[in-house]
Amino acid sequence: MSTPESSRELPKSWDPAEHEAKLYQGWVDAGYFTADAASEKPAFSIVIPPPNVNGSLHMGHAYEHVLMDALSRWRRMQGYEVLWLPGMDHAAIAMQTMVERKLADEGLTRDDLGREKFIERVWAEKVEIGGNIGEQMRRLGDGVDWSRERFTMDEGLSRAVATVFKKMYDDGLIYQAERLVNWSPVLQTAVSDIEVNYADVEGELVSFRYGSLDDAQPHIVVATTRLETMLGDTAIAVHPDDERYAHLVGTELEHPFVDRSIPIVADDYVDPEFGSGAVKITPAHDPNDFALGQRHNLAMPTIMDTQARIAGTGTPFDGMDRFEARVRIREALAEQGRIVKEVRPYLHSVGHSERTGEPIEPRLSMQWWVDVSSLAKAAGDAVRDGSTVIHPTTMEPRWFAWVDDMHDWCISRQLWWGHRIPIWYGPEGEVVCVGPDETPPAGYTQETDVLDTWFSSGLWPFSTMGWPDQTADLEKFYPTSVLVTGYDILFFWVARMMMFGTYVGKDLGPGNEVPFHNLFLHGLVRDEHGRKMSKSKGNGIDPLDWVERFGADALRFTLARGANPGSDISVGEDHASSSRNFATKLFNATKFALMNGATLGEVPSPEQLTVADRWILTRLDEVLAQVQGGLESFEFSKACEALYHFAWDEFCDWYLELAKVQFAEGDESRSQTTRLVLGGVLDPLLRALSPVMPFVTEVLWTALTGGESVVIAPWPLPSERAADAAAAGSVEDLQKLITEVRRFRSDQGLKPGQKVPVRFDHLAESGLEPLTPAIASLARLEDPSEAFTATATLEVRLSAATVGVQIDTSGTVDVAAERKRITKDLAAAEKELAQTTAKLGNEQFLSKAPEPVVAKIKARQGIATEEVERLTAKLASLGGS
Repeated sequence: MSTPESSRELPKSWDPAEHEAKLYQGWVDAGYFTADAASEKPAFSIVIPPPNVNGSLHMGHAYEHVLMDALSRWRRMQGYEVLWLPGMDHAAIAMQTMVERKLADEGLTRDDLGREKFIERVWAEKVEIGGNIGEQMRRLGDGVDWSRERFTMDEGLSRAVATVFKKMYDDGLIYQAERLVNWSPVLQTAVSDIEVNYADVEGELVSFRYGSLDDAQPHIVVATTRLETMLGDTAIAVHPDDERYAHLVGTELEHPFVDRSIPIVADDYVDPEFGSGAVKITPAHDPNDFALGQRHNLAMPTIMDTQARIAGTGTPFDGMDRFEARVRIREALAEQGRIVKEVRPYLHSVGHSERTGEPIEPRLSMQWWVDVSSLAKAAGDAVRDGSTVIHPTTMEPRWFAWVDDMHDWCISRQLWWGHRIPIWYGPEGEVVCVGPDETPPAGYTQETDVLDTWFSSGLWPFSTMGWPDQTADLEKFYPTSVLVTGYDILFFWVARMMMFGTYVGKDLGPGNEVPFHNLFLHGLVRDEHGRKMSKSKGNGIDPLDWVERFGADALRFTLARGANPGSDISVGEDHASSSRNFATKLFNATKFALMNGATLGEVPSPEQLTVADRWILTRLDEVLAQVQGGLESFEFSKACEALYHFAWDEFCDWYLELAKVQFAEGDESRSQTTRLVLGGVLDPLLRALSPVMPFVTEVLWTALTGGESVVIAPWPLPSERAADAAAAGSVEDLQKLITEVRRFRSDQGLKPGQKVPVRFDHLAESGLEPLTPAIASLARLEDPSEAFTATATLEVRLSAATVGVQIDTSGTVDVAAERKRITKDLAAAEKELAQTTAKLGNEQFLSKAPEPVVAKIKARQGIATEEVERLTAKLASLGGS
């Protein structure tokens, strides 16, 4: 099949900014990304990890999106009905914080507006900023089904949330209890572990004395960095085997400020070797103390209000901020003579609110909880029995460590923006859970708390497809084929989806027991030095900046090329620049092929092909098999590396050069065969690259083939041609011979385009004699004259014979100038060799120098030795004196 001339026109050069937006809109308008639930094709589905509606896509998002898009495009080309479903998370804390900051700038608070008006304001902000992420996704080339875009607080998903809550409440899996939580005094709500950032803080470790000030009377010394919490102490704990305190266990000491006696309890939790071996216990403000308090049935008074001010202690410290109270209590203890040693600096880890930056306060609080025991077991069993497969499998122990030891989940938040908990309270204290299709009893008031954002995002795989209704989408595309997400949120998001998915799945029928069949965990994107990207380090990269500068294809290829399951990836501008150059290389190669009449059609039989033709076609089949295997196992790096090196190193650098020789021979039959081979390689190569580099391949493939779009082109598979090992061996010998001659030319200082006469020995025995025109062209050689005299001889050992290359460089090299230059370089190399050898021969130096320093000098010595040998040989090859 020949290609229509009209389709063969390409622009002068590849300018991504000129084409990408138009190409993307064309794909959307054509409906290529819109899934058909009625299709008889096998289904492939991915739901996007929903980004925060008020956020923007950072490099980690871009990485994830590129991998999801590549999988979706690949499967679509394979003949699957593909659904890649987009959407956003309502981001309860982030959105509420953002809006409250804007209100503060206006001199208002949310209380000034009231709940209803405040929520209206947040919805208005959502509408205003909600399109930002969508626009960024389009710039990346995300082939998502925009007709199915969802939001965690839209009507359908809200109904799913209420349905699951009601079902779990009725099943006894949701309950209310007073437990310890991460409390944000600024936001005045409980926050999840993922919203707490830990950092080392220089604090003060204060040691003070409980009991008598007389050393002969009962007393115990304890130490703390949070002295204000001592107002909530309800015990002192020591180790059961600590003989120092055995006589005090079971007795009580008076609290210095509060009308309360402090019992001495024995517990294995205490490390007798640390500090005094005694620990103050504040059950309402420390997670470890809370657990110990439960074991010993201790009182648990909360001594701070929601803003972290001391409250309800009956002491002069009531009303003070926790940090002010810390200082005042230390001063008061000092006045009593209870500070037993000078306060000393102490570096310790402190949790801070991700959103507001203030230290988190562990606080006993009445909250709503999910009993996760049965849910976590089901999530673990789904991986154990292979219903869901984790890639890489090395992440399985981490998965089991979390789900097999999961604590009950706090799902309530003291916010206004979010899914309001569907619990209603009656005038006499009645409590009812109201489902989405039910009406609360008259006179009842609804719970003011909202649900943790992870609750709604945990339903994402099935709520986005219309559950709890039995929809066509749910029947066709659920369970989803693969979840692509970072290993850093394996517990926070993935575990919740697995718990919810296994919980509702048993009601959806066989085959629907899990939310996704494969879980592909990618790593973090790090900078070129391997450091984690962060605002504080100033090393973050805006993916849209790279799109502007290098093109979306370059960004995508850079990220995909480094992607392997579970592994972090390091990227820098050099990587993006290299990927841009690769796109340009593909463009120029295709343009050359089209200018020389590359065409599509049946490639002639092997006997009609040249060695070069048979070699490139064999390599193409091998590479297509490698790409297929890489994508099947989520090893994007393997697939991209195979394509990159084949396209650049083999097709562009070697076959195109050999094709030029074949065209130059003037044999029309051979030229036509070369055109068919060019088209027969470029067509599948561009299709194989298109999932990762969709824009440039779309322009090139449609120009080459006249096809509608590479997006809907069939996925290329290896042909049924027999591999030609002999041709591959011949081309490997050809490459080695030409490379060695080129290296020799470079060493001799010959200009790249300068031809030199050469005579070969044993070329026929090597099997390369039929390729003499190619060797001469690619190595810039010419036939010798009758008066030929070799000035140098090069021997190249090939698979079948050692070929001698006799070269006459007389008249092409200024021998005197070249000898002078080499002599100077040789003197420098000999000096370096002498210096490094002397250092390594100095026993005193070797005994004191660090091992890395010695290793570095040995490396320098090795390089100097090689340079001396190379330059000496080069000088000898010039002859004369």
